[in-house]
Amino acid sequence: MFDIFLIEAVINGVLLGGVLALLALGLNLVFGVIDVVWICYAELVMIGMYAIWWLFVHYGVPLPVAIGAAVALAALAGVALHVLVIQPVLGTPPINQLLVTGGVLFFLQAAATLAFGIEFRNLGLRMPIVEVGEMFFSFARILAFATALAGVAALWLFLTRTYLGTAIRAISQDREIMPLMGVNPRRIYLVTSGIGGGMAGIAAALLALQYDVHPAIGLSFGPITFMICVLGGLGNMAGGFVAAFVFAQFISVGGFYAQVEWGYVIAFAFFIVMMFVRPQGLFSR
Repeated sequence: MFDIFLIEAVINGVLLGGVLALLALGLNLVFGVIDVVWICYAELVMIGMYAIWWLFVHYGVPLPVAIGAAVALAALAGVALHVLVIQPVLGTPPINQLLVTGGVLFFLQAAATLAFGIEFRNLGLRMPIVEVGEMFFSFARILAFATALAGVAALWLFLTRTYLGTAIRAISQDREIMPLMGVNPRRIYLVTSGIGGGMAGIAAALLALQYDVHPAIGLSFGPITFMICVLGGLGNMAGGFVAAFVFAQFISVGGFYAQVEWGYVIAFAFFIVMMFVRPQGLFSR
């Protein structure tokens, strides 16, 4: 019960859950406000990772500056995605919105393949290992967890303590009445898309410290991010936050008892079962 390696796996699951929660909150924010699921959300993460790699490795830009530029680029990509792709299909059936964002997913993957090839690329950083007793943890994962929690806290403060954040929460509850209250929905949608893209950029910075970047990196995190949002209840940010840690524990502890791939199999099986038991999500009201 108190196997030191099991405890290490549980803690690693918590650290992984922080990054997954950041991804899920960004996607949930966009859906909750605009009522459109960005199937291509993880491709914004890919854009951010490639931007960091290109600036840091090729041009020697200091890593903090490269990360800041990548976050800004991902935020702009989120705004551009809304203006060019989402806005024209806002009044159409949901299947049309899913198909058009799915088309953007494959377009961005193909564009990245043409621009950078299929090679796996990394920043070439060697992050230290933190030893706690007989347990070993990646410093990059600890840093990513702390940064992800700071990002989540900053988003919560923005949504609850500012006028713009209050408008975002209000329009997510009643899109029809808010224009009568003096809120410009188009402006709120643009701000929300920028924030969602910026959170994808932050996640890109955290993942670039741990993983190689390649054109299909979005497929590694996109499906699981979407399932976390559905499990927590689409549009429910608190539910998505908790569901991210639940998924991360299945992956980490399942990988401890078997192989890492089995951890994902167990997590996906749990998701399928829960969709039969509670299809609206664990925390939806």
